[in-house]
Amino acid sequence: MINAILAAEELLASRVAHTFRTYPKQISGAIGALLLCAGGGAFAVASLGPDVADLPVRQVLEAVHPLAYAEQVDALDTHDFTLFRTELTRASDTIDALLKRLGIADPAAAAFVRGNAEARGALFNRTGRTVTAEAGRDNTLQRLSARWIPDGDGDFKRLVIARNSAGNGFTVRTEADRLTAASRLASGVVRSSLFAATDEARIPDAVASQLADIFSANVDFRALRKGDRFAVVYETFEADGQSLRSGRVLSAEFESNGTVYQAMWFQEPGKKGGYYRPNGDSLLRAYLSSPVEFSRISSGFAMRMHPIQNTWRQHNGIDFAAPTGTAVRAVGDGVVEFAGQQNGYGNIIIVKHRNHQETVYAHLSRIDVKVGQAVSQSQFIGAVGATGWATGPHLHFEFRVNGEYTNPANIAQQDGGTPISASARPLFDRQAMSTRRELAAAFSVVQASAD
Repeated sequence: MINAILAAEELLASRVAHTFRTYPKQISGAIGALLLCAGGGAFAVASLGPDVADLPVRQVLEAVHPLAYAEQVDALDTHDFTLFRTELTRASDTIDALLKRLGIADPAAAAFVRGNAEARGALFNRTGRTVTAEAGRDNTLQRLSARWIPDGDGDFKRLVIARNSAGNGFTVRTEADRLTAASRLASGVVRSSLFAATDEARIPDAVASQLADIFSANVDFRALRKGDRFAVVYETFEADGQSLRSGRVLSAEFESNGTVYQAMWFQEPGKKGGYYRPNGDSLLRAYLSSPVEFSRISSGFAMRMHPIQNTWRQHNGIDFAAPTGTAVRAVGDGVVEFAGQQNGYGNIIIVKHRNHQETVYAHLSRIDVKVGQAVSQSQFIGAVGATGWATGPHLHFEFRVNGEYTNPANIAQQDGGTPISASARPLFDRQAMSTRRELAAAFSVVQASAD
């Protein structure tokens, strides 16, 4: 009997083992379903407890005794605070006008500035100086600071007018301090023009001009589309936490018509720096695309009716419409070959470049260079005018190769850069990686603003 039972158990065990070996997935699924059902049952049992919404609600009321009105008034009378406000000086400023913009109502302070030559010299007949006022609760002046950059040696000046400890007068002093170098990240979306977009993003004009120059060979900034976007990281030089001037563009990205262009500044030790794509390709061009910043082309390199001679003839250059006095810059490195007057050209500058190439700048109102003088790319050499045969203020710009007229629109395509050396490549790659992160962060801000 016992032997029969043992034999039956062995037979059952062998069949169970055979079943597990034959159908492992099906059996695992069945066990999982069983456990799930058991879990659901446990959940169902657990949910049989009382609903929180059915529990009784008990209100607790406590009496609040506010301070007496007179005590509150006394507390406000003893509370003191300082108001800060910053403005930029204007050429037509008077002390009354400046203090009014700063929210200051203090006849004694105004009288002190009028009678102090040091304060008048720093504040009046100046444009764009940063002035910060600290006022008391009654809008009287406690301290006034003006900051400006007198030269390019890295220092700035600070004028401080302060109420004395007795509260019945003012002191004045002028200090010299060092500018603090920093970097700023900004981004924007084009709705009408690049200049309008950079203004909206509070990007300085000098930085906007650099941005246009960097991508001039790839992007036509006179034909941007609504929705084109950009990001830029640039140097700024600060005094007391406020930016007094901008510096070089450190990295930039521009997306136009779905195509993305990137650039970063890199300088190898002992070499001239330049802009490169993150893969190491140089963006430096031998010539800028335009000798006048943010101008429009009024007449191209083509046949036209001459506005004065009334004859159909070839226009051998490009005319850039701009107000009289607009700065004109050299589009490339070279030497001034001619600076003076030539018939219909009026005041004209001719700059000789490499490979028998010349650029011509005509109808100028002012000439700021001399024959034989070496000029560098982007250097200001004169100003727009209407001298010679001109019906209105504009710059006539020509490009000549071996004395032959060539379309100036093509000069920005000439390469002028040098590749990254093998020894500097690791440093460049690390900087490029950091640049990508910064620009991605800037574009995320643009996207968030758009959303």
